[in-house]
Amino acid sequence: MGVPILPTISTSFIVISAVLVAIGWYLIIIRKVEAHKKVMLAAGVSALIFFIIYISRTVFIGNTAFGGPDELKGYYTFFLIFHITLATVGAVFGIVSIISGLKTNLKLHRRIGPITSIIWFFVAITGVAVYLLLYIIYEGGETTSVIKAILGF
Repeated sequence: MGVPILPTISTSFIVISAVLVAIGWYLIIIRKVEAHKKVMLAAGVSALIFFIIYISRTVFIGNTAFGGPDELKGYYTFFLIFHITLATVGAVFGIVSIISGLKTNLKLHRRIGPITSIIWFFVAITGVAVYLLLYIIYEGGETTSVIKAILGF
């Protein structure tokens, strides 16, 4: 079995978004405000592309269940739920960060922007780990509903 194309593409977009966030963070440190805005918006678009691919795949194809050893399933499930929770929090923080930056609510933006960036770095790292566990290290399990893929029932 080869590497599945949609999960590979969607995971790439999360990595791209994290790299863009790091570049955007650097740009604001050196006071390049307009470049910071553009790069952070590109990071947001990259994350949105990931989400559109992920949701489309979930709705039309299903999710891949963990195909690794049974003794690791519990650890994988805990890790996956942690990743999903972190990604959800990161997405909400990201939306608030983008809106507050665009509306020049700089007090809020400066307070949550760095937190959002750190959360997003962890989302990208854990997302790549999930991808590796599902498709590279172990052969993916069955493609099924999201609830069954995550919780096993």
